[in-house]
Amino acid sequence: MKLAGMLSLLFLTCSWMLAGQNPTENSTPAADYSGMYSFLREGEFVQITVEDAGKVTGFVSRYGDSESDRGAFLDQFFKQGKLDGSKLSFTTDTVHGVWYEFQGTIGRGDGKTLADEAYYIVKGTLTEYQTDADKKVISKAHEVLLKSFPREA
Repeated sequence: MKLAGMLSLLFLTCSWMLAGQNPTENSTPAADYSGMYSFLREGEFVQITVEDAGKVTGFVSRYGDSESDRGAFLDQFFKQGKLDGSKLSFTTDTVHGVWYEFQGTIGRGDGKTLADEAYYIVKGTLTEYQTDADKKVISKAHEVLLKSFPREA
């Protein structure tokens, strides 16, 4: 009886200690990946939202580069997106003849807590597609490392 009582007390103590941990540490990482990440230039970002069954929604918010939109902020929503384990992929809608395709991974970065930059990182190949005046598609692939923005507690 004494041993059973001590085991019950030990179990309750451990349960109480676990309950006090940060909930994000106990949740699956995929649920935590949702958030804002840096993009190609200062002031640009990607919003990633992980939904049920690995579906990913979001958008790229970037500065325009063409003569008609230079310096204007453009939002390009994901046409499709998927998270399979740590493998992330997305394709944006076309805005002013430009769209993006990403293939890579998402995971932990150097940040120590969610309040730090780069707690999560998105790493892989970002391909930019542009349709020129002759309707010819030009593509440029970049290796990128996108860092999560700090989150407030």
